[in-house]
Formats: sequence, structure tokens, C-alpha cells
Amino acid sequence: MKKIGISLLIAVLIFTLFAACQKQEAASQTSGAQAGERAANAPDAPVTLTVWCWDPAFNIYAMNEAAKIYNRDKPNVTINVVETPWDDVQQKLITSLESGQTDNLPDIILMQDNAIQKNITIYPDAFLPLNGKVDLSEFAQFKLDFGNYKGKNYGVPFDNGATGFFLRKDIIEQAGLQVSDFNDTTWEKIIELGKIVKQKTNIPLLSTVANSPDYIMLMLQSTGSWFFKPDGSLDIKDNAVLKKGIELMGEMRAANILTLVADWNAYIATLNTGGVAGTIQGCWIIGSISAEQSQSGQWAMVSTPRFETIPGAVNYSSQGGSGWMVLANSKNPDVAMDLLNKTFAGSVEFYSTILVSSGAIATWLPAGQSPTYGEPVAYFGGQKIYADLLSYAEKIPLVKYGVYNYEARDAVGRAISDIMNGKNIDAALATAQQEVEHIINE
Repeated sequence: MKKIGISLLIAVLIFTLFAACQKQEAASQTSGAQAGERAANAPDAPVTLTVWCWDPAFNIYAMNEAAKIYNRDKPNVTINVVETPWDDVQQKLITSLESGQTDNLPDIILMQDNAIQKNITIYPDAFLPLNGKVDLSEFAQFKLDFGNYKGKNYGVPFDNGATGFFLRKDIIEQAGLQVSDFNDTTWEKIIELGKIVKQKTNIPLLSTVANSPDYIMLMLQSTGSWFFKPDGSLDIKDNAVLKKGIELMGEMRAANILTLVADWNAYIATLNTGGVAGTIQGCWIIGSISAEQSQSGQWAMVSTPRFETIPGAVNYSSQGGSGWMVLANSKNPDVAMDLLNKTFAGSVEFYSTILVSSGAIATWLPAGQSPTYGEPVAYFGGQKIYADLLSYAEKIPLVKYGVYNYEARDAVGRAISDIMNGKNIDAALATAQQEVEHIINE
């Protein structure tokens, strides 16, 4: 009996000693893992972020400038910007997500505003929400809303798409008018002024690409409406604002104050050669306008026309733009968000730098505190156009583009071309609606 007791005691002691050793080993392993994690997150741990975007003189330049500012405090972070045309960005993204092979995707991707909702809706797990990581509270609301999905924000707004009415001051004055006559007015009034310009100078007031819905889209947004209703349902054939906008375009063309051109290059040529007296476009068009140095001092900018008869219409709209998104496959998502937070969402210096060199106008409202935004612009006769555009951005109505925005835009573009060539407006819009419905129901 005594021997059995001693044997049990020895067994207990051995088991206790073994358990203690195992616990100590586990603690040691945990400590080592935590140390490794701390080392990976240490300030001097090397990190590489890959970014996909397009346009070397604009988006790529901006990201590289952001990297310079970020590297002052985080020299261990390398920003690898890969030039990727927009169509390739979208195609590569979809291919990778559909196949489940996401290792080749970047940490940060630039997304066109009108594609953000579709991509988040179809691939909700592919992107990371930025709430609590990036301060988005000081962006113009209309831009912020593009990246909002189910109450979370997925995009850091970048370039400002606020529209302006850009005018050749010398041509307008040759017609006996003043630039101020075109400010804060209506499309209906613009048609009357355009007729005067055409009569006195034989120069059309505006131009646009024949199958482009650019004017229609900015008209719609100025009323807070779109090709889709707030509930997401399609709204083309019975859209009163859309129909009114096309009717006004028809009036402008009939009066020979709107020139339809074949493509984008031809459109830019009308601006640079004096083929038209002005254009209504997103503020990014400033770069194309000012490329013609011989016209320096001859341009001016006023607000966008509004509808005279549509309730709630305002003199502010948007055309184009994009935002930065962090992909869920990123191995360093916190670093990626920190980069965006401290530059695109947090640096007046950054926005001042890219404004001067590339004309990239912010929708981050504190950027307006920079003296650069308040400086006169010689090309526009000393007008403080950047400050004006920031003020426009704050007043742009919110619009939900919807999942099938691209498809609706293209269908309406074809309808506009048909209408300008004589097709009945109701029939053309009904056809456009059917085309998009077919795509949606596929």
C-alpha cells in the first residue's frame, strides 16, 4: 500500500513537472511570435506597397509626391507605383477576383468614381472599409458618397470633378457681352446668349463629342438625379430631367451654338483653336485648355448653368473623378491606410504641390487653406479659379450612380446620337432603357 502511494506521488510530480515545462515552452513560443509581430511592425521594418493607377502626369505623379511626404516619417516604406491604364485596372481586377487568384493584385488601386459602387456591390469582400483608419470627415460630401456602401466608406476621394463654364473672354466681349452674363444663370438663358455670340462672331458657343452624354450627365447631377432612382431601379425612358436636357441640347444644335464632333481629340481641338467660345466640363479640363499658351489671359470661368423649370436645380455639378481603395489581399493594409490618411486625407502641403504641377484640384476641403488655392491664375486673367472650384465642390448635389452606371451611360449616349440625327426622343430613350434592362437581367 505504501509503495503504491509513493508511486502515485512520483507520477503526480512527474506530470506536474511535464505540464510546467510545456507551459513554459508555449509561453516562450508566444513571446517569440509577439516579438516577431513587433519586429514586423517596427518603424524600421521594410514594407513595400504596390499601387495601380494611370496617367503619369496626373495620378501617378500625385501618388509619387504622396510617397515623398510619407517617407519623411516612414522611410522604411517603399511605394511601388505601377502604371496601369484604367481599362486594364478594371479587367485585371475582375479576372483576379473571379478566379480567386488575388496574390497578383496591388495594395492600393485607383478606381473611377462611376465604377466604385459596381465593384463594391459585386465584390464586397475584395476591399477594406476605411472607417476608423482614414479621416474622411473633411471631404466634399458628393465625392465621399461614391465610395459609401452599406454605411461604410471604401474610397479616399482624389481629384475634383466639379464642373465650371469655361469661356473665351475675348470672344464673349467681341459679341458685346460680359463673362458675368453667363454666371449663375440657366440653360435657357445660355441658349439666348449663345445665339448672340454666334450672330456677332460666327463662332459656336459649345462643342461636345457626338455620342457622348457628358452634358446630359452634368445636367442630371445638378438636379440630384441620375439614370437610376434612389432605390436603384432604372430611370431612363420616363426621366423628365433627362428628356428636358436632351431637348435643350437639340435647341442648341438647331441654333448652331453647339457643335458635335467625332471624338475627344476633335473636341479638345475646338478649345485650343478658337473653334468655340467655351465649354462646360469637369475642372480637370483646365490642363487641356491651358496647354495652348497663345490663349493665356483670354479664358475665364463661371458656374454651371441650371435648369430654369426643374425644381431643386442648382448651378453646380460634377463630371469625372476617382478615388483610392485598399484591397483586402494587402499584406500591409494598415500601412496602406496610414499612407492615404497622412497624404490624400491629411496634407495641405501635398495638395498645394500637385495643384501647381498638375492642376489636380482637391475635394479635401482643408486644402483651400493653402495660399496656393487663393492665388490668381494668370492663364485665366488673374481669376482665383481654384478657390472658386473648391467652393463649387461643396454645393454639388449627391447622386447614386448605381451598379450599371457604365451600361446606362453608353446606352443614353447612343440614344442622344440617334436623337440628334432625327430619331424620336421617346422612342430612343425607350430603346436605351430596354438595352440596359437586358444587360441587368442577363
